[in-house]
Amino acid sequence: MKRWRIFTSFCISLALMAGCVTLDEKQRSWIFQPSDRSWGAGASAAVGMDEVWIDFQAKTGEPQARLNGLWLPASQPGTATARHSPVLLYLHGARFNVTGSAPRMRRMQELGFSVLAIDYRGFGKSTPILPSEASAYEDARAAWDWLAKKYPDRPRYIFGHSLGGSIAINLATDVPDESGTIVEGAFTSIADVVSTTEWGWVPISLLITQRFDAIDKVGKIGSPLLVVHGGEDRMILPNLGRKLFDAAAQPKLFMLVAGGSHHNTNQVGQPQYRQALAQLFDMK
Repeated sequence: MKRWRIFTSFCISLALMAGCVTLDEKQRSWIFQPSDRSWGAGASAAVGMDEVWIDFQAKTGEPQARLNGLWLPASQPGTATARHSPVLLYLHGARFNVTGSAPRMRRMQELGFSVLAIDYRGFGKSTPILPSEASAYEDARAAWDWLAKKYPDRPRYIFGHSLGGSIAINLATDVPDESGTIVEGAFTSIADVVSTTEWGWVPISLLITQRFDAIDKVGKIGSPLLVVHGGEDRMILPNLGRKLFDAAAQPKLFMLVAGGSHHNTNQVGQPQYRQALAQLFDMK
């Protein structure tokens, strides 16, 4: 699969549309590719998960906002272990709705978490707007606040995949009560991702409105950070994950999964995940 096909179109179109009033909207559409579709084994993996609705007052888009999500409690529900399990907020990437994240949610549950995954506005059943960097950050914070009220006595972690990695990093710098942050297949900035494509020579950085400059924020995270990347990721190259890791403050850990692609690193790297969580977060 070619590296994030949207950025090829993104580069060409930016060169042609500089100064166009719709440039910001085009970027938002290309970067997020909002959808109500899932993929792969998502639908079957989501069977048995609880549907969650989060209502909040938004500053971007319509003020009355609603997020749809899936909740997967820790295994062995009703036991003392499950009732005190750490809670994970899962922030997905572009294109597919929250159901597509269900297999990864299952795997994170196997590692000991109760998991909440949400659809940003514009995805799935959440409020139908064209998402933006600002609205996605706001949605992640609303979901975090919901978890804090629902499970105030449990350690809470943030997980972001791909584009969700930048959203996770922003959230981790915005809240004081996260126990740790995990990003997988994440990048330093949208401009850096564009620079890795065949159109990287086009000088478009100043035209990018949806910047997702995680590189400028990651050093401000006040909790342990686990950066995971697939060695065979061709959408977001591993060197961008390594660059993001290098800019972060301690404590931190970089985990390169041999043979992992942008889509299967979470599966291929499950044993490494278990070891990294024990080492960095003291999760046994």
